[in-house]
Amino acid sequence: MTRIAFYAPMKSPHSTVPSGDREMARNLMTAIAAEGAQVDLVSEFRTYDKTGDADLQSRLRAAAQAEAQRLIETLPADTGLWVTYHNYYKAPDLLGPQVCRARNIPYIQLESTRATSRLTGPWAGFAEAAHQACDAAQVIFYFTANDLITLKRERFGSQALVHMPPFLPTTTLPAASDCAGPMLTAGMMRAGDKLRSYRIIAEALAHLDGDWKLDIAGDGPARNQVEALMAPYGDKIRFLGQLDRDAMQAAYQRASLFLWPGVNEAYGMVYLEAQAAGLPVVAQDRPGVRDVLAPGSYPTPEGGPAALAHVIDALRNDPNLHRTRGTAARAHIEAHHLNPSATRTFWSAVSPLLEDTA
Repeated sequence: MTRIAFYAPMKSPHSTVPSGDREMARNLMTAIAAEGAQVDLVSEFRTYDKTGDADLQSRLRAAAQAEAQRLIETLPADTGLWVTYHNYYKAPDLLGPQVCRARNIPYIQLESTRATSRLTGPWAGFAEAAHQACDAAQVIFYFTANDLITLKRERFGSQALVHMPPFLPTTTLPAASDCAGPMLTAGMMRAGDKLRSYRIIAEALAHLDGDWKLDIAGDGPARNQVEALMAPYGDKIRFLGQLDRDAMQAAYQRASLFLWPGVNEAYGMVYLEAQAAGLPVVAQDRPGVRDVLAPGSYPTPEGGPAALAHVIDALRNDPNLHRTRGTAARAHIEAHHLNPSATRTFWSAVSPLLEDTA
């Protein structure tokens, strides 16, 4: 049995704070283990620096030295591979390359990004550390075409860059929605890009024809602001709060379509979940987002809220279009975005590394 060290410098898979990053880390551990490997979360040391704080970065570097030494001394002797998820300029992997050099273990990364624009400024040191960690990786799995641009431009030596589409941690699709219920939105309620998506939704709703209902799943520090944005629509809006996995799945299965513009989303697990339930997705054509949507025509951000409303009305007024989009979305997820596809992709790329070190 292969033993694999897994590490996520931005957020531990065991974190109590829900996020797409946490879910994808968990999903990756499941996918990697599906062939019988033992996947060990070897450290919960977090290197995340949100604001570009030089003092914090210095403290994290010092703490990382101690943590790396601990791992060099205690990592099980039969560990055959180290996998780091989400190395980037705000949360560089300060452990993996050092441990792997000391223990002669192959080192790979999943969903890493390179940001040359950050090599100057408040994150300069961390950005350089993230680049060095990328250079150390023998294989980097990328999720989106947008990430590939810089990874390919700055590829180190004979490093392999392998496409692994984002995926759901299941082998089969869930039950399909009958698409007869309210529209559904799901997103964390926090300042920044999430709140910008909510603003676009609020403006789009003003353009809709006829009667409609919208359920909103999610919570967070900006909830009061989101509620204020939706207040003009009264009881057309229902706030569901933060839902666990089962309750979220139930929300998909009673919805008619999924609405989320996707401002600066890396890709968005909610799109995968909604499409798996057979929901047509109303989103803007944005980098990252387009990598997980079923092929089709999506409005550009420049089209603004009115363009989103036009798509919503088209789906609501044309049952055949609605059914066709939902069926295509479900088929797309089954073909490209379930656990078995990710497992095959991972092991096809890393098996040669393990053979070389056997």
